[in-house]
Amino acid sequence: MNMVKQIPNLFTLLNLVFGCMACVAALQPGIIMTADNNGQLYYDVPEQIWLASVFILAAAVVDYLDGFLARLLRANSAMGRELDSLSDLVSFGVAPSLILYQFLRLSWAQGEQGLHQSVMVLWPAFLLPVAAAWRLARFNLYQATNPSSHFKGLPAPAAGLFVASLPLVYWQTNQAWVTALLLNALFLYSVLLILSGLMLSQLPILAFKFNSLAWKENKLRYGILAMAILLLLFLQWLAIPLIIICYVLLSLFFKKLFA
Repeated sequence: MNMVKQIPNLFTLLNLVFGCMACVAALQPGIIMTADNNGQLYYDVPEQIWLASVFILAAAVVDYLDGFLARLLRANSAMGRELDSLSDLVSFGVAPSLILYQFLRLSWAQGEQGLHQSVMVLWPAFLLPVAAAWRLARFNLYQATNPSSHFKGLPAPAAGLFVASLPLVYWQTNQAWVTALLLNALFLYSVLLILSGLMLSQLPILAFKFNSLAWKENKLRYGILAMAILLLLFLQWLAIPLIIICYVLLSLFFKKLFA
């Protein structure tokens, strides 16, 4: 066995480890009752859940690196492709669904029934890993064997990162309307349905893989990268969901450049 050729697979497995750690972090916090400055009681979840977001972000970094190293070392293999999909399902499907599960709990807890709502209102959170599994299986069957400059449907890591940004935005924002939006069950269900629908769709989405540094074939990628840096500088964590929204919209608007 050529150990050098296994380096990308080690990064893929590290992606899986980070995904597992994200699941643990998302499940640890329980809903607590606290009071505001006026003595009004309300429900919240401990801030530790943001660790799940950090682990998902770390998983995204090593997920990108494993593909980069596989191309660099010419170590692409069927084994690596399967490992990558299995790891992505945990890191960008299961772990983000647990974050949504907790936010839905928190959202429903603010209502009149508090924590007495049926658990069935939380089950839609598991639509996300179902859609991610379908998306990843479809990729392995078709796109991985017929590489192109675009994906069919939103990549699972992008959907996972969108959800992972929510706890970070929730605890870092000082905008009341943003917090209220993140505690709105209708908004959370909408995010769930839109992300799942985009993953299941056949829409052409730009693949963010650089085969060269040439401007001509990468101008859209460079444009998205520059936009992402500016948004991060000015909006911090709130930039992440906006970057993903812009990534999808720009992919659809400029699809003639790559599709």
